[in-house]
Amino acid sequence: MTIVENGRQELTRRPSPRFSRPVRKPSKVLLVLAFGTVALVAVPTLFLLVEVFTAPDGKAFEALTRPRTFTLTWHTLALVAGTTVGTLLLGIPTAYVLTRTNLKGKRFWTVATTLPLAIPSYVAGLTWVTVLPLRGYWGSLFVLVLATTPYVTLPVAAALKRADAAVETVARTLGVSSFRAFLTMTIPQIAPAAGAGALLVALYTISEFGVVAIMRYSTLTPAVQTAFGGTFNRELAIVLSLVLVALALLIVLAERAVRRPVKTSRITVGPPKDLIQLSKKGHAFSWLGLGTVFALSVGVPIVALLERVSRSVAGNELEVGRMLQAAGVTIGLGFAGAAVAVLLALPISLLAARHRTTLISGLETTTFMGHGLPGIVLGLSMVYLSLSLLPGLYQTAWLLIIAYGILFVPKAMGSVRSAIAQVPVSLEDTARTLGRSPARTWFEVTGRLAWPGIAAGGMLVALTVMKELPATLMMRPIGMDTLATRLWQLSDIDAHGGAAPYAILLIAVSTVPALLLARDPERKM
Repeated sequence: MTIVENGRQELTRRPSPRFSRPVRKPSKVLLVLAFGTVALVAVPTLFLLVEVFTAPDGKAFEALTRPRTFTLTWHTLALVAGTTVGTLLLGIPTAYVLTRTNLKGKRFWTVATTLPLAIPSYVAGLTWVTVLPLRGYWGSLFVLVLATTPYVTLPVAAALKRADAAVETVARTLGVSSFRAFLTMTIPQIAPAAGAGALLVALYTISEFGVVAIMRYSTLTPAVQTAFGGTFNRELAIVLSLVLVALALLIVLAERAVRRPVKTSRITVGPPKDLIQLSKKGHAFSWLGLGTVFALSVGVPIVALLERVSRSVAGNELEVGRMLQAAGVTIGLGFAGAAVAVLLALPISLLAARHRTTLISGLETTTFMGHGLPGIVLGLSMVYLSLSLLPGLYQTAWLLIIAYGILFVPKAMGSVRSAIAQVPVSLEDTARTLGRSPARTWFEVTGRLAWPGIAAGGMLVALTVMKELPATLMMRPIGMDTLATRLWQLSDIDAHGGAAPYAILLIAVSTVPALLLARDPERKM
């Protein structure tokens, strides 16, 4: 069966009952590398477990069962649920309008809906509290939904590009309403992509520190930070951190439980031609909705920051040399951390894309453990590891880069796994029958075809690393500042005029990978 999709011809074949392809066994080399990745990612959790078992008798249980722990856990779950539902309700319609309608200015709006990724959530929080009296749950929810909706919009837009629009059209011709046709025919096709985006949103929210601290909403992550750095209650901090890891794993397992492979037979050939024709009112309503979200998520923070920058220039508060140095460090750490995360994700992504076994699924799930940890816990565990095994790494940028890789492997894995899975296995088989080694097959066939998706995963990680705050505050070498850490330092002492230029420069630096992510949504996930 030949399928032509989006201008590219792909050959898919069904194995003959008599001549089916032999079942491949996972590569031993990849399994060893995958276990190495899991071992590295598991270091922070093992550190926590060791600390719990060596704690004085009864201290850990007392910290776990105190009423405040239940309150913090409930607050965290409520914020995770609200943010996830909010991003799905906002992200799916946005992706649908961008991909299934004749919206004018579609290229501009595609970029505009991606740019919130360039605004650090804590920067948005700092600006919004000066505009409106936002505090507590609703303030945190408002800022986080605006900041994380692109995590849903991007993969759903890519899935809608690949999905078959004709089945929805056929359903409408049979008398089914447009909304019901979308729910019954299209939603099942894009559900895995929406679930992957929602998973990233949920994990992001669990580990969020800046926004909830600014909004004064009590969740587990700032409580861990306070316990370690403020009250010096080590047992409480360790227990709360383990609760965060447990919540992260539960969310990942829940996403796996509801995830189902999409099995569709395309009716149409080529890209969907039955785009919904918007009327003038439809265009106006769409522009109004997209414009409002863009103004709230990007416009308000930038305008507020520019106003403060003008005051900084007038008051000679600019630190030009220090700003440029911090920008260089931010870019270098961002791309170095992205490279490590992609390298750690590759072995498991290759296995997960080609084999569906309990072992490989377990390895993939385990990599999400580090993503739910507060940065300070990751920092402490990495310091412990370096002092115990490699003292030369202590207080170096290399240790910080490794920590970034551990923290953001899941962000790289989604794109890398999907990109590899889209490369037909038949091409690899052909290369092997022509005498190519597995490594040469990867570099000449699989890697080349999957590169756009792999690069997209790296860009997403680089963008996240540039904005990362807690782990960087904890682990950066003495005398090294990033734009995020210097911004936080100045904001912490209420020097908002001096902090604003750092925020603007951080947004400008983060815009580059955000624009690269927006360039071709179909290749993302």
